Amino acid sequence: MSSDWRGRILETRKERAEFFRSHPRSPIPEAERDDFRGLDYYPPDEAYRFELTLHEHDEKERVTVSTSTDDEREYLRWGEFRFTVDGEDVTLQAYKADPDDDRLWVPFRDETSGEETYGAGRYLDLEPDHHRTNDEWIVDFNRAYNPTCAYSDRYDCPLPPMENWLDVRIEAGERNYH
Repeated sequence: MSSDWRGRILETRKERAEFFRSHPRSPIPEAERDDFRGLDYYPPDEAYRFELTLHEHDEKERVTVSTSTDDEREYLRWGEFRFTVDGEDVTLQAYKADPDDDRLWVPFRDETSGEETYGAGRYLDLEPDHHRTNDEWIVDFNRAYNPTCAYSDRYDCPLPPMENWLDVRIEAGERNYH
């Protein structure tokens, strides 16, 4: 793995912190921005970066997902990623809000949730540039981030479905916001 990968992760984190600190659409309440000291992350770790095949589901089942404000949203269960973390076999579902979307949403909870990371879970957004050939995607947990409701209760965030609650620790990506 090249240092370019690590550099891109660190640069993305720096840009995110600047957005949170100064952008008018920051999820940090305006009254708290002067005291904002940045976001907390695990150090980048190549062990949590995978190149995985998306096992696309033949039937794209509609899934109702609860939100942080007791509302609901619908997604399509698009496919699943199968991989191993610390010797444990893991399966994560990937979703789309719209079948024509070229990106995937992968929400998850893991054994760090509620302790070291946000209790409701974290998200991965897999963009078109994470898509390789032949249904292979880069699934990099170093890019896992907290939903906006982690910073303010004025947001309504979809919660990871129970099928994406992992019985392993994912010590990568964003930690709790303090």
